[in-house]
Amino acid sequence: MTLSSMVTGLKDTMITTLKGASDVVTALRDIVKTQVVGGLNDVSDVVEAAVVSAKDVGTAFVEATKVAVSTAVMAVSDAGGDVMNAVWKSVSGAVMGASEVGEDLGAAAVTAVEGAIETAGKVGKTTDEAVKMAVGGAVEAADKIGTEAGKSVRDALKAAASLPKDLVESALG
Repeated sequence: MTLSSMVTGLKDTMITTLKGASDVVTALRDIVKTQVVGGLNDVSDVVEAAVVSAKDVGTAFVEATKVAVSTAVMAVSDAGGDVMNAVWKSVSGAVMGASEVGEDLGAAAVTAVEGAIETAGKVGKTTDEAVKMAVGGAVEAADKIGTEAGKSVRDALKAAASLPKDLVESALG
């Protein structure tokens, strides 16, 4: 997969900022929040660019994924936006970003879904609705990448001990 021109522009800006930061994780949170709250870019594009940028500057991919997804969902909630849409789009963006940098799609999907569910719970959403939307975002992105990617993500979500198995299986249909 290749980055869209929108994501490439965001990524380039983020990399410049992250390279100059003394604390990359805090800088990543600030960038994601600013981009999401500003409403200039789609949540999925912001998260995709964030995880790709963080990887490019040497930040641990798993940590960057969870930070980007959680921050995007919280920022949308704080701005009074559609939290469940943000859950879907942020997880989708994380999976697309994982594909771009060659990370394990299943592991990225599980990490992103965990972060989305946790954050959605903090803002008053039920686990049931958060799982449904997060899993939907992960699977949609993986299916766009390809058949094997879709299978890998579904298998990883089903096998993840950290996720509520019954809700994941229900969301997968």
